[in-house]
Amino acid sequence: MSSPRPSRARWLTMYLAASLTALASCAATDESPAVKAAGDPCKNAGTPGATATCLKPTKPPAYYIAEAEAYFDTLDVDADPASVPHYSDLVVRWEWPPWLLLTGYTKETLISTAKLLKTGDPSTVPKRDCRFFETQPFARCRVVFQYEGGACPIYEEFVFNAVGEMTFIEAWSDLPDLVPTTDPKDLWGERTDIGRLSTRVPGLGKADGRIEIAGSWMIDAGANDKDVAELAKRAANQWKYWGEEIAAAPTDFFAKGCGWGAKN
Repeated sequence: MSSPRPSRARWLTMYLAASLTALASCAATDESPAVKAAGDPCKNAGTPGATATCLKPTKPPAYYIAEAEAYFDTLDVDADPASVPHYSDLVVRWEWPPWLLLTGYTKETLISTAKLLKTGDPSTVPKRDCRFFETQPFARCRVVFQYEGGACPIYEEFVFNAVGEMTFIEAWSDLPDLVPTTDPKDLWGERTDIGRLSTRVPGLGKADGRIEIAGSWMIDAGANDKDVAELAKRAANQWKYWGEEIAAAPTDFFAKGCGWGAKN
């Protein structure tokens, strides 16, 4: 390994900041009595503000699993580069701290940034456990990214519209203090409220799943939900807020998110 070299996080910060500037300019076992997994509540059914849980699956379970796998293929240098999920044109990617919140809005952004990451911060995703669920998010995965610095466990969920397009991607570090699914009897967030954002965003429950970031439903929801308000704010100028988030991130955010601790 060459030396001297900036720390991994600082090097990644510099790389992504430069890239964003350029883009802007151009199932658990349960021995207790069965409890029905109802999913997060459907809100505003039949309106432009319907939430994701209002939709039911329209494809076979294998379809949703394959779409989640295709998403990880876009970030895996060993995968077929032609393997890309069917994104909605207004797909959202939200990554909870220590990651950088809104890290992609629109199909074009997700495809272009995935290509950048394969070059600037290459990884493989050799360990994947993706499963189908009857309620949104229809696909939920536990995976392990492999970077030069080590393994990085991630818990990720995927929401779809009525025609099977991926509309919302939500990720957490799969570490004890960061993953939201802490109940050993509910490892996939089926029974308890894990605080996911995907089922709170108005518009994802319409047939097309297209959100209106400046629409009245979003404004009203944001007035009572700071996370929804933050999403709408950042989506209105994703490059500005993503760049600010990168610049403000601590130098060890990547190590914290992957659980590398003091070794990096």
